[in-house]
Amino acid sequence: MIETLVAGGPVMIPIGLCSVVALATFLERMWSLRRGAVVPSSLCVELIELLRQDRDGDALTLCRKHNVSVARVIEVAVEARGRPRSQLKERVEEVGRREAAELERYVPILGTIASIAPLLGLLGTVGGMILTFEVIAQQGGVTDVAPLAGGISQALITTFAGLSVGIPAVVANRYVLARVDALLVDMEEVALGVIDLLAVHGDEA
Repeated sequence: MIETLVAGGPVMIPIGLCSVVALATFLERMWSLRRGAVVPSSLCVELIELLRQDRDGDALTLCRKHNVSVARVIEVAVEARGRPRSQLKERVEEVGRREAAELERYVPILGTIASIAPLLGLLGTVGGMILTFEVIAQQGGVTDVAPLAGGISQALITTFAGLSVGIPAVVANRYVLARVDALLVDMEEVALGVIDLLAVHGDEA
């Protein structure tokens, strides 16, 4: 296996680094994008119940005790209680955009690796073909196929390696983005429910 990788030439080094970075990024995002770390159901239910009982102070305390996205969004909504619905919604959306950017952190790395890994493989392929034609030029023709094997082998190995890294990176990128979208939808539903609850109370005050 190691001999095969070495036969791919120097381009195999950046391809290997890309694979390590892509895997580390994917695992980190999967850990950070757990539902319990972004929109825990039990916390949302407890917060909404506190707001229905007009226990804003307890709700704020609970939000500040949990370092999760939905808690930060609801905290802003509670602090803006009593304002017109449009202003309250604007404040929540502002915080929501910031939280969305945090959820999408590092995701561009996967997209970049998905793009450059096949290109690195193509670069190695070109390098391998150059070596092959240099051997042909030195021989004055194809008199012995064995010396050509090195260049052809490098060309095929780097192409395979580049695609082997690029294809999973594309899948990982799409999967992480879909997970982020799903979490944002859940968080938006909770935020809208809180806004409706606070707006009603604000109008009654």
